[in-house]
Amino acid sequence: MSFSAIITVLITLAVSFVNGMTDAPNAIVSCVSTGAVSLKKAVVIASVSDFTGSLIFGVFNRRVAETVIDIASIDIGGREALATLSSAMFCVVLWAASAWFFGIPTSESHALISALAGAGVALNGSFGSINLSAWSKIFSGLFVSVFVGFAAGYVISKLTTIFFINEKINRFYGRCQVVSGALMSFMHGAQDSQKFTGIVLLAASVSGLWEDTEKYWWIYILCPLFIAAGTATGGERIIKTVGSNMIKMNNAQGFSSDIAGALCLLISTLMGMPVSTTHTKISAVMGAGVANNVKSLDKKIAGEMIGAWLVTFPCCGFLGWLLTKMILSFIS
Repeated sequence: MSFSAIITVLITLAVSFVNGMTDAPNAIVSCVSTGAVSLKKAVVIASVSDFTGSLIFGVFNRRVAETVIDIASIDIGGREALATLSSAMFCVVLWAASAWFFGIPTSESHALISALAGAGVALNGSFGSINLSAWSKIFSGLFVSVFVGFAAGYVISKLTTIFFINEKINRFYGRCQVVSGALMSFMHGAQDSQKFTGIVLLAASVSGLWEDTEKYWWIYILCPLFIAAGTATGGERIIKTVGSNMIKMNNAQGFSSDIAGALCLLISTLMGMPVSTTHTKISAVMGAGVANNVKSLDKKIAGEMIGAWLVTFPCCGFLGWLLTKMILSFIS
């Protein structure tokens, strides 16, 4: 790989790390906030599950990575294309770091998608570089993550509360949360790792190594390793925002939100739809919470997070375009 390609890969790995750091709370927030698992144990479970899910789906199902590669045409010249990819990744780092600082669980996935699109437009000088077919999968995934996630959380929570009749059953669901939290983390790794692996593959492509990517097997291990390392850092701020402030959950609701979120992520990943694990899990948490008590949802905090989600697409798209323009003008 060229020096520019190595820089692009390093920035992508940094984004993978940040993704693990900021998205880990969304995977383990239910079991931690209900007291079913301590934060330290949950982080260990999430880190191992993240890596395992990333690795297994990276080997056997790469449809999400293929969709990310097709988001925008970034194949005009090696150095310019690599600068474009680096700009998009740097945009995601800025956005994710800001979200982490304020304790708001925004979506690095949507930031990545938007930044890639904006960067592609800056590189090609035209909106024609955007692949509408790939974007149709993105919007389909948005529907699955938000609406199906909420509905699944609501329905599964209703089903679990049929048997939620005493403290003994509550402890049973608490033990089940260890498994459901691990499953949610497994699917988080399976979904998110592919997005960044797709960027590494793009960097390999514009560097002339595309045909030999199977030879470079380490490509499929790098992103899982960095996501798992990021997950290991915890993320108490976002856990507090989602699990403590936004909604109060019992063990049955926590279990329900985990299963609902993991199910939606599995469907999306198998269909090649890049979705936000943040959107998916928090929608499932909302559905599970309001299934038993509508008043348990803090609408102000939920509204703030939805607002942050809505501005991600235009802001990251513009920022990706702007950073790419600046870097291209510098290297030209």
